[in-house]
Amino acid sequence: MTARDTKMKKILAICLLLLSVITAKAQDTEEYIAEHVDVAQELMRDHKIPASIILAVAIHESAAGNSRIAQHLNNHFGVKGPNNNVEIRSAYRDYESDEESYNHFVELMETRAPFNGLFGKYDQYDYKGWARGIQKSGYARSRTWASQVIAMVDKYDLYQYDERPEDYAEPIYKAPVYHRKKRITSRIYTVKTGDNLGAIAKKKGTTVKILMKKNGLKTARLKPGQRIKF
Repeated sequence: MTARDTKMKKILAICLLLLSVITAKAQDTEEYIAEHVDVAQELMRDHKIPASIILAVAIHESAAGNSRIAQHLNNHFGVKGPNNNVEIRSAYRDYESDEESYNHFVELMETRAPFNGLFGKYDQYDYKGWARGIQKSGYARSRTWASQVIAMVDKYDLYQYDERPEDYAEPIYKAPVYHRKKRITSRIYTVKTGDNLGAIAKKKGTTVKILMKKNGLKTARLKPGQRIKF
């Protein structure tokens, strides 16, 4: 076997390993959904919050049950608080079971402002409205949190668990637009030989008075190489 063949075998082995990891991860998420869909639907029926949202938030916040706080603290929603766990040090609270974590998430939605206002604004089928409403109410700092949760619902067809009526018309929402802050840059003109404030003001669409005030000039005399804000 040549060195090239050995190298190709190593590359193939790495590719197969990566493929198995990716496949396992996708399968883990499907298994997570199957394991928790019953409690999510039960909470939906009792409290009128979409099962799809409960599942998607849990998947997003717990990495489908693979996060350290989900593994050690049964915390599937990233809720902070005291815990008695000795295996990890964490700012997140612990629960006796996954189901307790799910119940507490819905309890937070119902009892804490401004989340409790979402129940009168969105129905149990409007997962997009709920995702954006939860984000706007301060659940997560990331501006893309709601989009990620909605993408999770769509990717795994979680809305199928919301028991939507056949004639349900999904509300249409405009995609959020994020504006970048404009950089404020100073406009500078470098004085050339023969320049004067009057010519510069005319060229830059301003006045001599404004140029003198902006640059703190007491005289209109200029020197070549001098930098003038306009």
